[in-house]
Amino acid sequence: MITKVTTHPSQNEQLIFERSQPGRAGFSLPALDVDETSIDEMIPRDFQRDDDLAGMPEVTEVDVVRHFTRISTWNFSIDLGLYPLGSCTMKYNSRLNEKVARIGNFANLHPLASEAESQGALQVIYELQQHLAEITGLPGISLQPAAGAHGEMTGIMIIRAFIDARDGKEASSRRRTMLIPDSAHGTNPASAHLSGFTVKTIRSTAEGLTDLDHLRELCAHGDVAGLMLTNPNTLGLFEKNIQEICRIVHDAGGLVYMDGANMNALVGVARPGDMGVDVIHLNLHKTFSTPHGGGGPGSGPCCCTKEMEPFLPVPRIVRVNNGDTSADSRSEIPNYRLDYAQPQSIGRVKAFVGNYGMMLRALAYILTHGYDGLREATEAAVLNARYIAHGLLTDYEKPFDSPPMHEVVFTDKRQARKGVHTLDIAKRLIDYGFHPPTIYFPLIVSGAMLIEPTESVGRQELDQFIEAMQSIAREAVEDPELVLNAPHTTRIGRLDEAAAARKPVLRWRPKENTEPLAVAGG
Repeated sequence: MITKVTTHPSQNEQLIFERSQPGRAGFSLPALDVDETSIDEMIPRDFQRDDDLAGMPEVTEVDVVRHFTRISTWNFSIDLGLYPLGSCTMKYNSRLNEKVARIGNFANLHPLASEAESQGALQVIYELQQHLAEITGLPGISLQPAAGAHGEMTGIMIIRAFIDARDGKEASSRRRTMLIPDSAHGTNPASAHLSGFTVKTIRSTAEGLTDLDHLRELCAHGDVAGLMLTNPNTLGLFEKNIQEICRIVHDAGGLVYMDGANMNALVGVARPGDMGVDVIHLNLHKTFSTPHGGGGPGSGPCCCTKEMEPFLPVPRIVRVNNGDTSADSRSEIPNYRLDYAQPQSIGRVKAFVGNYGMMLRALAYILTHGYDGLREATEAAVLNARYIAHGLLTDYEKPFDSPPMHEVVFTDKRQARKGVHTLDIAKRLIDYGFHPPTIYFPLIVSGAMLIEPTESVGRQELDQFIEAMQSIAREAVEDPELVLNAPHTTRIGRLDEAAAARKPVLRWRPKENTEPLAVAGG
């Protein structure tokens, strides 16, 4: 059994400023081999610092290396183990995709380079668009949005522009209601509100699915612009009535936006466009290679039907000829170009063409997997989630009977009888070497623990995670104090989250003035 351990003094790491000692330096410059010149002759006074770098740490090279190496070993990362964050898809990122993103002629290409000098980069974007169109079943695509919530808001702006053009401004002004299930992602209402819509919430059934009767009731007033639906939803369940849901909304004159954050459960198996979805965003930084939360930047492409394509952001990347480069058919016209001639477009939503490095990673991911590999990854993600669901069924309360997709939700209902709650279980899991899952989300499940293993975790590690969770369930009954006081193996013990939220120390100050400042910086 894991108990509290004594922290070694060397692990109580000082800040780099506190390690500073006057006169230390991490460099040694050679003797000057040119005539000495006054700094004033080289740099105008207006551009010179006047503080002589006061306050900068004075440390040696080995001080710096050891300090930051020690700190790096305290972080949990996807390279160390399972990151079971529900709705976040923290899959392992192949180093091959990183290598591709660092190819010099791509990574060093200036964003203002001409089209003629950027043909390779534009071709990458175009080909990625073609693959994503096939994967989603939606032909209109913009890779410009910078992340998931950005792509989500772009999709809702497109819906508004489409309805305004279809119905006319006066008629469309009465169609300003966006329906959002109570199991949706938290950014959905914000995107709807910022786009000028009023939000109405759709209830979930006891099965954890969208309540069709409530949906019909809300669609009966003639004011519905659309529905924002996550599928699979944040309970980890596939909306089995998705085609009926789309039909109800379409019959009411609305459009269906699907939050694609959970596409890790669908790629290669089912296409949102075939279900009746009009608009979707994808998270390249989750589903297609790069772990969500891995430091950024993100990429949240927006995909839509052919009818909505004219409203996508500009510029659009288009192919303007067949790419024939024979001597007789060479032309000064590039094969790919940026098209701004889209009068119905909602306009630019991101500088240049978006976060290009993420596009390179995503294309590398798609090409190396191929159709069979993408489908296999999806099937493995669902299988892993169901394996965990089965393994924890006897120890934790599973609120919904339907088989989960890529993630599964449990609650602390059984452990709460002994005073042990979700936060305590999450803290105790750290002692077993695992990052905790998403907790207290989705909000409609009391004491929720949302677990997503992804396809990049093998059975051995899944078994270790299940055994750890089972052990914690036993501890909650036999020795609840052990769980309530966890974690025991970290350097700082259990944090006081309430104090951290109410009295944050957000900026370091030297010892002579250690009063915390309630401002960001440093």
